[in-house]
Amino acid sequence: MMVYVGPMRIEGFEPVTQVLELGIIVHSVIIRISLGASDNPDTIRPLVAALTFHQFFEGMGLGSCISQANFKRVSVTVMGLFFALTIPIWVGIGIGISSVYNENSPTALIVEGVFNAPSAGILIYMALVDLLANDFMSPRMQQSSILCFGANVSLLLGAGLMSLIAKWT
Repeated sequence: MMVYVGPMRIEGFEPVTQVLELGIIVHSVIIRISLGASDNPDTIRPLVAALTFHQFFEGMGLGSCISQANFKRVSVTVMGLFFALTIPIWVGIGIGISSVYNENSPTALIVEGVFNAPSAGILIYMALVDLLANDFMSPRMQQSSILCFGANVSLLLGAGLMSLIAKWT
């Protein structure tokens, strides 16, 4: 059982961080391959923008988890490098397969589904069970109805905006 103790290190948080990193890395594989395989500037610009925001926010989330876990310095370095190197590796693979890659082919769509389904499940589970639950169950949150209300409104607003973005794409 994990208990919120504030900004200090949390025992047993290592598996949470490792699973979160796996989910984050697998989540963006297809967008990275698409970026490498694309030769159209109209396609590359939005992919670079999406990838930049993805990396920034995923890095912030992963960094906060890593900082709370009791990893040794070597493990933190390896995890940081692994996270940072996935973009050039997958973009390189995309460049390598650009002559044969068709993002609308049945094979590409199946591969995309195979990557996206488990990573979406991992990320939803991690967000709801391991990350949000800790925040919402913290003593600070439990003692302040205004903070609790604000957190719930922010959560619902964020989910609604993400749904709206998904509808547009």
